[in-house]
Amino acid sequence: MTWSNIAFLVLGLVAGLLALIGVLDSTRGTPVRKVLPFHTKQLPGVGDAAFLETMELVSRTPLSSGNGAEIFWNGDQTYPRLWDDLRRARTSITMQMYYCKPGRMAETLKEILVERAQAGVQVLFLYDWFGTSFKKKYVQALRDGGVRAERFRPIAIMQLNKLHHRAHIRVVCVDGCVGWTGGFGIDDKWFGNGRSKDQWRDSNVRFTGPAVRQLQAAFAACWAESTGELLLGDVLFPPPSTSAGTVQAGLMHGSPSIGSTEAERFFALSIASARTKLYITNSYFVPDRDFRNLIAAAARRGVDTRVLTVSRETDVKSTWYAGRARYEELLKAGVKIYEYRPTMMHAKTLVVDDRWCAVGSMNADNRSLSFNEETVLMMLDDAMTSTVERHFLDDLAYADQIQLGEFMRRGVVERVKEFAAHAFWRIL
Repeated sequence: MTWSNIAFLVLGLVAGLLALIGVLDSTRGTPVRKVLPFHTKQLPGVGDAAFLETMELVSRTPLSSGNGAEIFWNGDQTYPRLWDDLRRARTSITMQMYYCKPGRMAETLKEILVERAQAGVQVLFLYDWFGTSFKKKYVQALRDGGVRAERFRPIAIMQLNKLHHRAHIRVVCVDGCVGWTGGFGIDDKWFGNGRSKDQWRDSNVRFTGPAVRQLQAAFAACWAESTGELLLGDVLFPPPSTSAGTVQAGLMHGSPSIGSTEAERFFALSIASARTKLYITNSYFVPDRDFRNLIAAAARRGVDTRVLTVSRETDVKSTWYAGRARYEELLKAGVKIYEYRPTMMHAKTLVVDDRWCAVGSMNADNRSLSFNEETVLMMLDDAMTSTVERHFLDDLAYADQIQLGEFMRRGVVERVKEFAAHAFWRIL
C-alpha cells in the first residue's frame, strides 16, 4: 500500500468518524429515565415545602414571590395588550422570536419598533435564522429605523454543529419591567379567537416582578452568542418591583446540553410529583419512552392524567402521526387523550394538582427537551393554576377524546404513517 493510499484511508476514517459524531449529536435524547426519592418514601408533592427547593435545584431556576401574571389563550387577547406594552416603552425593548412571517402582524410590529427606536428607546430584536422568513428588505427597514436586528445561529460552515439547535424561545421585555413568553409568534395565523379554523389556539403569559429579570437574562445569553456583546446595566435590569403581585414564579431558560437539560428535569419532576391531577396541553406531543412511562405511572397511581394535543388541523402532520404511534400504551395505562378539533392547538401548558402550573414555549418532544432554547414561566400559585386549569377544561369542549377501542380499529394506512413518522421522533 502506498503512502497516498494510506493517507486517503486515514482521511476517510476521520471523515467517517466526524460524520458519526454529527449523527449521534443531532439525534441524541435526554438521559433521565426515573425520578427517585433518595432515602425517603415518596417525592414531595407540589403542596409540600420541599417541592419548591427541589424544583429550584433541578431546574436551576429560583422562584421568587412578588410577581404579577396574566394568562391569555388567543390572539384577540394577546396582541392588543402586547402592542400597548411595546408602545409604552420608555427605555428599552428586547425581543427574541422563533417564528416570524411577513403579513399584517409583522407590519404592525415594524411600525411600533421603529417608532419607539426613533423616540430614543433602545430596541434589540433577535430572530431565529431557521424559524423566520422575513425578507432582507423588512430587516433592513428595521435597522434603518434604529432597531438592532440580529439573526440567531445563521447557517455557516463553522457553525454547522449548531444547525439543529434553534431558538424556539419567546422573549419580550419592556423597560426591563414587563415580560412576555408563551407560544406566540409574528404571523397572521395567531390573530383571532383560537376557536375558528386558521386562527391558532395558543397560551401566552404577561408578567411583572423578579421573573422578568430572568427572562431578560435568557435574552442576554442569546444576544451575547449572536453579537459577542454581553448586555448589563440598570436599563435592561432595573431593580424589580416589590409590589408587582403575589405570584411565586420563576422563568426557566432551557438550553441545549450534551447531558440532562433544565427542561427535561423540570418536566420529569413536575410529572412525578403529581398526586391528584396532571393536565398537559402541548401542540407537539411526542414524548420519548421514559417520559411516556412517567406519564403512564402517574395515571396508574390514581392521578387524573389528561393530555390535550393537536388533531388533523396540525401544521406538522409528521409530528402528529409520530405522537399517535404511542397513544395506545398511554391509553391502556389510563391516560385520557384529547385532540383539539377547530384549529391548530399550539399551546404549551402544564397543571399539577391545584398548586403548580407552567406556560411557555416548550413542547413535549425531543427537540424542545434536548436541542432548543426554550422559556417557561413556572408558577407555584393557587389562583394561576386555577386559571390554567380552567382554560384546559374549557378547551375539552372543543376536543375529541380518543377512545382506546375505537383507536385500535384504525386502518393499516394510518398505522404505517404513524410507524414511519415515529422512526424520526428524535429530530421532529
